[in-house]
Amino acid sequence: MTKKFTHALTTAALLLASPAVFAQKTYLHCGKLLDVRSGKLLAQQTIVVEKDRITAIQTGYTAASGPQDKVINLENRTVLPGLIDCHVHLESESSRNQFREQFTLNPADIAYRAQGYALTTLRAGFTTVRDCGGSGVNTSLRNAVAQGLVPGPRIYSAGMPISATGGHMDETDGLSLEQMAHAGNPINLANGPDQCRQAVREQFKRGADLIKIASTGGVLDLSKDGTGAQYTEEEIRAVVETARDLGLRVACHAHGAEGIKRAVRAGVTSIDHGSLMDDEAIKLMAKTRTWYVPTLIAGKSVADTTRTHPGYFPPVIAEKALNVGTKMQGTFARAYKAGVRVAFGTDAGVYRHGQNAKEFGYMTEAGMPPLEAIRTATLNAAELLGETADLGALEAGKLADIVAVDGDPLQDISALMRPRFVMKAGVAYRNE
Repeated sequence: MTKKFTHALTTAALLLASPAVFAQKTYLHCGKLLDVRSGKLLAQQTIVVEKDRITAIQTGYTAASGPQDKVINLENRTVLPGLIDCHVHLESESSRNQFREQFTLNPADIAYRAQGYALTTLRAGFTTVRDCGGSGVNTSLRNAVAQGLVPGPRIYSAGMPISATGGHMDETDGLSLEQMAHAGNPINLANGPDQCRQAVREQFKRGADLIKIASTGGVLDLSKDGTGAQYTEEEIRAVVETARDLGLRVACHAHGAEGIKRAVRAGVTSIDHGSLMDDEAIKLMAKTRTWYVPTLIAGKSVADTTRTHPGYFPPVIAEKALNVGTKMQGTFARAYKAGVRVAFGTDAGVYRHGQNAKEFGYMTEAGMPPLEAIRTATLNAAELLGETADLGALEAGKLADIVAVDGDPLQDISALMRPRFVMKAGVAYRNE
């Protein structure tokens, strides 16, 4: 009996080790495959996927090699890497009720909504996102997606964004004195280098993948000015140095030129929005190779909504929306031409989730070629995240994040608005 048992175990081990018996492969037959590095569209290619990885890319249409293998026909599609949005807010979506809901929604309400927004984002072709600030539900959502409990894009969470008192992410802005007193001192508020260091460590303790700060005011808050600097260079440097010690990168919300320059000199990883960059700021960003995440769709959205839906925003926000939102695309054009490095980001949540790919159109309108725009959401975004080994291109060894569209996005960038197939880590979440 011992010999038989040993033989059975040995046989089972050999079978488990044999890919011919147990390993299921997926073969994606791609009519055209976009090599984002070379910029070439390669005809009739096969992507071979095992588990969550691309194991090979072969010329021609390779037949399945085993009875459990699967073939997906994308022969009439253009196939490209899963897209990456480096600035989203999965916890919320713009509505007339958004400010009231701060007082009526519970964390569980936010979580249920966020799950829906996450799935919408994934099905829109965005397989990875950088969530640039929420209540902490964003970090829990990241965990739930990673554990396979809910479907969604791969999430890099900033947790709660760090703000100066009275700054863009101070949620007590605009409240009565009584309400301010009742709210106390939110944990994301930090003033002075020591508090800034503590705030970074707090977000690290809560599981953040990156740190998000605001060095200027914003548009969608109740403060009267969205352009002025709100942190000193010394304070920002304290954030950056502490984050670096903990292995974290720093995303910086900034609209006004002075706040941008302070943040760049202090060493932040990215400037997000960058709406009112002056020539000095652009030159500084190009020299330091600081990433620029432009979020043009957010500026367009708030400005258009202000014009077409009077009363949608409180007057103080409406005024800022028209002042800042209308200038973002022009700033982007100047920065791109000056050689500033661009990574794709949209501020999803300021507009409806799932419309992220509209950003590509606004970028190309401003003078960026379609291939370069696609690279901002693939190669560049992967580099910003520090994930070039796994993300950003269709190559053997990388995660099987794959999108297919009708038509040729190099000729018609709007094709990216109509994904027909979306795979994340080897699992298809859309297959039309």
